[in-house]
Amino acid sequence: MASADFSLRERDRKRLYKDRLFRMAVSFGGVGVLAALVLIFVYLAMMVLPLFSSSQLEPAIKQQAISAEQPVAIGLNDYGEHAYFLSEDGTLTFWALDGNDNQAQKAAYVSHVTPDLFAQSMPALGWLGIASKQGEVSLFQPEFSVTLEGNKRTFDPEVFYFSDQPSITLPSVDSPVTQFAFTANEGSAVIVTRDEQDRVTAYWYEDEVNTHQFQFSQPISDVEQILLTPNGEQLYLRVGNDLIVAVQSSLSSASREYQVREIVTLGDEEKLVVDIALLSGAYSLLVSYQDGQVSQWFDVLTDGERTLTPIRHFKLASELKSILPDTYRKGFYSFYANGTVQSHYTTSEKLSLFERAFDKAPSAAAMSLNEKFLLTYSDGALSVSEVDNEYPEISFSSLWKKVWYESYPEPQFVWQTTSASDEFEAKFSLVPIAFGTLKAAFYAMLFAIPIAVLGAIYTAYFMSAQMRRVVKPSIELMEALPTVIIGFLAGLWFAPIVENHLAAVVSLLIFLPMMTVICGVVWHILPKAFTSKLPNGWHALILMPILAGTIVLSMTQSGNIEAAMFDGDIRLYFANHGFDFDQRNALVVGFAMGFAVIPTIFTIAEDAIFSVPKHLSDGSLALGATPWQTLIYVVLLTASPGIFSAIMMGLGRAVGETMIVLMATGNTPIMDWNILEGMRTLSATIAVEMPESEVGSSHFRLLFLAALLLLIFTFAVNSLAEWVRQRLREKYRAL
Repeated sequence: MASADFSLRERDRKRLYKDRLFRMAVSFGGVGVLAALVLIFVYLAMMVLPLFSSSQLEPAIKQQAISAEQPVAIGLNDYGEHAYFLSEDGTLTFWALDGNDNQAQKAAYVSHVTPDLFAQSMPALGWLGIASKQGEVSLFQPEFSVTLEGNKRTFDPEVFYFSDQPSITLPSVDSPVTQFAFTANEGSAVIVTRDEQDRVTAYWYEDEVNTHQFQFSQPISDVEQILLTPNGEQLYLRVGNDLIVAVQSSLSSASREYQVREIVTLGDEEKLVVDIALLSGAYSLLVSYQDGQVSQWFDVLTDGERTLTPIRHFKLASELKSILPDTYRKGFYSFYANGTVQSHYTTSEKLSLFERAFDKAPSAAAMSLNEKFLLTYSDGALSVSEVDNEYPEISFSSLWKKVWYESYPEPQFVWQTTSASDEFEAKFSLVPIAFGTLKAAFYAMLFAIPIAVLGAIYTAYFMSAQMRRVVKPSIELMEALPTVIIGFLAGLWFAPIVENHLAAVVSLLIFLPMMTVICGVVWHILPKAFTSKLPNGWHALILMPILAGTIVLSMTQSGNIEAAMFDGDIRLYFANHGFDFDQRNALVVGFAMGFAVIPTIFTIAEDAIFSVPKHLSDGSLALGATPWQTLIYVVLLTASPGIFSAIMMGLGRAVGETMIVLMATGNTPIMDWNILEGMRTLSATIAVEMPESEVGSSHFRLLFLAALLLLIFTFAVNSLAEWVRQRLREKYRAL
């Protein structure tokens, strides 16, 4: 038998080429989408990973030999180029750290008082103080000034004194002063002294004039340290392991005085206190102990009274020599006998730096105001180290666990990223905004799933073909409505309606389902001769006007409903039962975002139900099953993979929705399931705060972490949906 050679006609050959071309294009598009997702994930991960990296310290980038005695205080400018050196003889010397011994010393200022006592304000203020035993005090502020002469920058340092005269004389000093502390701001200062008779006296100065003074009624002996907060309103006197906390009782310049609020025991015989220091912002105390432990203490409001309370402890080595609080951030550096340097951040409890940078512990240390350079003095030389410590605030505990923030009564989850103060304690807990995301999605899905799925069931299985051709495109058209319009209407139009008719809205949650059931019961009771006149699939035409009338009647009778059901004031009624009310709340978001999600769930679920082969339902009915039995045990089981996918798609959209939650929630990062209160979501936080965040800052990178969490959540939801869909398809494939 002869066989004919197989050949493609020209038309078939063109079709083959087109098929291959489009197959390649579709494959390329799919691979491109996957590659884009991978690149997005990699980019977000690259932006986030630095948050969890260790800090770096590069020691001795600049050094300068100093031919002077042991310093009392040292300081550094923000560029690490110039330093000041205050020696024990009261001489303040400025140095250019260029390594040139002949040109290093630029200017020197000699104290105008006998340098018997020294004190220093908090680093952020930058004031230094020298006092004599006779009560002469000089308060001054070194200034790293640079002048421009053509294209040349010339270092021209200055010293600013608190008063027009280099020194001031304290009044009524009749006994040698043994200790003093001060705080100074522009035009005002508070000076506290202790004399040989153990009398503690406070002096207030306004515009260089002594306006008031106060002396404790009882002598206080064995005072080892005196600390003042920058505003002068709180005074700490350490007597061994005991701390006397005194607060200013009046802001009036003529009646100011300190009253002892409490006496706190910081340690015991086995745990001796070595030093106390104020943390940046002066809300916290760092207490150093002889065994190397450092504890953070701050005031906690308990039963209406503030009490100095131990908050957290840092177990350091016993070779600890000194600690240095950060200038603005809530951290501190610790120096050890073997030259090791550590950096701890109190809020996050993160050890961000651990490095042996020196041969031994420096005898003096200071940070630049921008906290990028560390200045140390040891063995007759100043040394500058560059510090890369960008993200000490971030740790797993600060992001996902309760944190006890300064002045808070207890550990809490808090998201608060900005403040007017440079010494603000940033609160970077992601829990409130992650909770808000889930809360918004939960209430949206609670509203959308029953309506969308039940509507899809009715439309695909019970509704007439003519009505389905109108209803289905109309609902799909809802998806084209921009979410910004939905959010705008929800926040500015719908939210006030809910607020003004809250009783009616709450009652409708009961009346609408009740009226639906009542209509079904009445329709079932009516004679067949009457009900048979309406063709099957058109019953919604009867129900819709009844539901609309119920809504209108409830809204018009909102006042009467409120008087009858809620004692005349629904908001007070809810408040008495522990439910606060905000105008933009989860109820509004549930309606608005549910309205936006319904088309997605409805379309996919309806297609899945309508696509169930006709012979399955016909066979079930032919075997004697009722339409409802056929729907539940045949149609829905077969369509369950598609219905589940529809719900997961709707959930993914609800979680990632931005504009609706941004405009209709109030954006309050609270953790409460109360449907009448708002929330703050991850997506809204990114949209609001990204334009205002500093590029490269902890806040900036945390917003990328929020975006990464949204991406991971969406990917996980879609993956779970696909896995479940495949399992359901395999299970019910035999049908």
